[in-house]
Amino acid sequence: MINVINQASLAELSQAAKLSPRLRKNFNFHSSNESLSHRLLNALEPGTYIQPHRHQDKEKDETMIVLSGRIGLLLFDDSGAVSQQVILAAGEGNLGITIPAGVFHSMVALASGTVFFESKAGPYAALLESEKAPWAPNEGEPGCGAYLDDMLARFSR
Repeated sequence: MINVINQASLAELSQAAKLSPRLRKNFNFHSSNESLSHRLLNALEPGTYIQPHRHQDKEKDETMIVLSGRIGLLLFDDSGAVSQQVILAAGEGNLGITIPAGVFHSMVALASGTVFFESKAGPYAALLESEKAPWAPNEGEPGCGAYLDDMLARFSR
C-alpha cells in the first residue's frame, strides 16, 4: 500500500491523539508487529507521559524525525541523571535524533500537534521490566504527573 504523508494526514493523526486517553496515537507503515522494520508516525500531545525506557536489543537503535510541532527529548544515565537534553522541532534547529540501543530516553510534547516519524528494528516486543527505568514511575502510577512536570521544566528554563 502506498501512503502519502501530508499536512492533512498529520492533522488527522494529531486529532486522534487529542481524543486518546493517553494523548498519543501512532500510524504504522509496517504490515504487522512481526515485521523486521518498524516505520510509523507518532503523534503526541502535551500532557502525555512516556516512562523513560531503553531498548536492550542491540538492533533496536531508534531514529526519530519531527514532522510537526516540538519535542523535548531527554537521555538518562543508568542512575536516572539527565545526560543530554535536546529540543527537536519541525522546520528549525534539530529535526531528529538516533538513540542507540541501551540508552534510557523519554520525551515530552512541547506543542500541540506534534508528530514524528520513527524507525527501528522489529519485531515488536513489549518492554521488559529491565528496559523500564526503575527510578521513574510506570505509566498510570502515582507520581507520573510530578515526574512529567519535572521533565517539562527542563525545557522552560
